[in-house]
Amino acid sequence: MSKKKKKDLNKNKIVRSVNNNIRSSVRKLNPILKNIVGKKVEVAIRDLQFSEKRVTKDIRKTISSAVANAENNFQYDIDRLIVKEAYCGKKIIMKRFRPRAKGRAAPILKPFSSVTIILSEAKKVEAHGTKS
Repeated sequence: MSKKKKKDLNKNKIVRSVNNNIRSSVRKLNPILKNIVGKKVEVAIRDLQFSEKRVTKDIRKTISSAVANAENNFQYDIDRLIVKEAYCGKKIIMKRFRPRAKGRAAPILKPFSSVTIILSEAKKVEAHGTKS
């Protein structure tokens, strides 16, 4: 007896890309990720390119990977892709110690994060005219 494969034709195929172990804190990543949600992929990459933050390079690589996944795995049109979700989560924290006065030590915390980018294809919206 073999299991029957479920086929759900109405299920929307989501494209995701995860970048683990980005050397930055969640607090620094969140404003950047909130800024790109809902934008077209090319606009989001352009905005990240002109940002002065260091971590935008890693986020751009993650978006480019998601675009490549969409093109190769699902045959999506690149021009119609939008950033549906972008979020980050905590990973490990490297702990280092700095010597201080009188034999004390001060901790240095070096956090890592994981970034997840979810893309979807924009639906074509039909205009039905004005209400005049």
